[in-house]
Amino acid sequence: GWPMKTSLGDLTPGHLCLLIFSIFLMAVTWNITLILLIHIDSSLHTPMYFFINQLSLIDLTYICHCPQNLELFSGSVDVLGCGTQMYFYLQLGGAEYCLLAAMAYDRYVAICHPLRYSVLRSQRVCLLLASGCWFVGSGDGFMLTPITMTFPFCRSHEIHHFFCEVPAVLKLSCSDTSLYKIFMYLCCVIMLLIPVTVISVSYYFIILTIHKMNSAEGRKKAFTTCSSHMTVVSLFYGAAIYNYMLPSSHHTPEKDMMVSFFYTILTPVLNPIIYSFRNKDVTGALKKMLRMQKAPY
Repeated sequence: GWPMKTSLGDLTPGHLCLLIFSIFLMAVTWNITLILLIHIDSSLHTPMYFFINQLSLIDLTYICHCPQNLELFSGSVDVLGCGTQMYFYLQLGGAEYCLLAAMAYDRYVAICHPLRYSVLRSQRVCLLLASGCWFVGSGDGFMLTPITMTFPFCRSHEIHHFFCEVPAVLKLSCSDTSLYKIFMYLCCVIMLLIPVTVISVSYYFIILTIHKMNSAEGRKKAFTTCSSHMTVVSLFYGAAIYNYMLPSSHHTPEKDMMVSFFYTILTPVLNPIIYSFRNKDVTGALKKMLRMQKAPY
């Protein structure tokens, strides 16, 4: 099929490749370390860390698309390669929307119903929720990717972007995409509205419960856990709302690239730091693992 080329505007491909490759190495190292810690240390075998593990798997898959992005900087990609990349970004994005909502509900149960936590968040329930998140993400990818890639592209095949993202590819179509854009907008509203509602309701009851706590230490611990999650939610959802829900008048190729660069490449680096390496349980598990590595046989 025809090749799809990328254009970086005023950005220097060499410098950008070096920057992304450095971030890629950091993200892979930190996320793999976190996944290993959660699997090795029995103290981290809890529902909260199960979901953090799933988040790291998503981030790891996100960042592993970087080598393909780096190829696009200096070359082109065929229709199949472009569609494959688009599908995985949609799948992973959809899965992360739902996973962040599942994590908010997990915090709600832990703080508001601690005595029922082991029942409401059993291993079976956690596996079902995680599977549901991946299923919803796959459905999003399977629905939007084929439609986007079947539009006729009679303009230049040069994308003003560094990967095949739906809004960037649609700009190349010579047919009327307005109806599809409305459909995509409604899909994004649903994909965002349901998780945001779950997150908002969960935190409403969490705040009420924290306010009633007599223990200052308990309030501090609850706020620390929730602040980490809310930081991740704000970063990811903010970027998604900009990319898929704001009118085209608010977009420029440079802004689109920066926002996409942030949530597809920077976020996988930031999530382990925000969520885990400031967490005493994780840092304690890391120190324990390092001591085991240094201990003589």
